[in-house]
Amino acid sequence: MKSALITGGARGIGLATAKGLMAEGWRVAILDRDRAALDEARGELPGALGIEADVSIPADVERTVAEVTSAFGGLDGLVNNAGVADFGPIRETTYDRWQRVMRTNLDGPFLMTQAFTDLLASDGGGAVVNITSISGLRASTLRVAYGTSKAALAQLTLQQAAELGELGIRVNAVAPGPVATKLAMAVHSPEIIAAYHDALPLNRYGKEDEIAAAINFLLSDKASFITGQILAADGGFAAVGIGLPALRAMAQDI
Repeated sequence: MKSALITGGARGIGLATAKGLMAEGWRVAILDRDRAALDEARGELPGALGIEADVSIPADVERTVAEVTSAFGGLDGLVNNAGVADFGPIRETTYDRWQRVMRTNLDGPFLMTQAFTDLLASDGGGAVVNITSISGLRASTLRVAYGTSKAALAQLTLQQAAELGELGIRVNAVAPGPVATKLAMAVHSPEIIAAYHDALPLNRYGKEDEIAAAINFLLSDKASFITGQILAADGGFAAVGIGLPALRAMAQDI
């Protein structure tokens, strides 16, 4: 039976990914630093291992390796999904805010993949999927820290793929476009939602389980010869661009 660890697994895309994998017979561990959300998610995932940890803290990462090794003995898939969304104008993005985003969105996937390399390689190789963002492939306002962290994570994906392939470990990334998560719906104004709809060929936000399906494909044996790729699951957003009037108006109002 295959096993996977999903960071940021207590909600949203991470939780949807865990549900999809368990439906396919995988053993799953979900990691989150929010204990209450983790407990709630485990209620939806009978048999899943829950790990309370922060991916930006090396000691937590090392403890996670020990817990996963004890529970599963090996690891076939690692999904680096934990992330921090911090949106604001460049002039109002303090260094502390910048660092907070980078620690989770970039340092976390680096630390986790490095720490789990031996376990992923131990049985002929596994797969890593980093969750970047369409904001890492193209710029838009208010995302100086978030977008930069995700662009750097895309490059980290390529570096990991180039080096870890020798160990049989595949590393890819999924770059979601606008997805109808609780967070997105809370921070996207009606004007922003309308602007995205105008720019998306599919004329709608994505669903969490649609992103999860892309992640789970890249973890699966069906993707056995795919590595070093950034898959944009974005409803065609990257293909056509987006108009900026609503975003600029919002930035001027802040």
